[in-house]
Amino acid sequence: MKDSSNFSFAERVESLKAGTVAALSCFCGFGAIALVNSLILARWWDSLASLQVMAVDLNFAFRGVMALLGGFLFGVTYRYAIRRDTNPHLKSGVVLAFGLVRAFGQLDAGFSFDAGEIPGLQELLPFAVGAVESVVLFAIAGFVLDWAILFEGFANGRLLIQPFDS
Repeated sequence: MKDSSNFSFAERVESLKAGTVAALSCFCGFGAIALVNSLILARWWDSLASLQVMAVDLNFAFRGVMALLGGFLFGVTYRYAIRRDTNPHLKSGVVLAFGLVRAFGQLDAGFSFDAGEIPGLQELLPFAVGAVESVVLFAIAGFVLDWAILFEGFANGRLLIQPFDS
């Protein structure tokens, strides 16, 4: 079967590298955010106690894998979307799109209204923090990808990740 894609093998390898860098960035960011949640936020505010990581169990591992996979997809998409463009609105738009989709998914999975009751700030606060965390997670990955695309520290003058050619 003939491949109808116009992407070369080298372009696919660069996208794989971008996805891997972003996945590792999101995974590390996920760990750092979980640490901040457990050590600071959950201890200072009672309404954020649900964010505390009580044990590194299967649920926590699954959330980490989701951050890893989301980061990989973000990296591939981010490299393609920004190409050689330096427009900060385009870059932040991709970060915000991925962050909000992740945040809305968490909201959809964990939030339910009681009939006739309007949720209070105490119920909404963990979801607002989760939304900010999601955007921050992809902002970290975007920052690392921007650095990796601009990095010229190798002796042979090669870039760590080649930008996508238009």
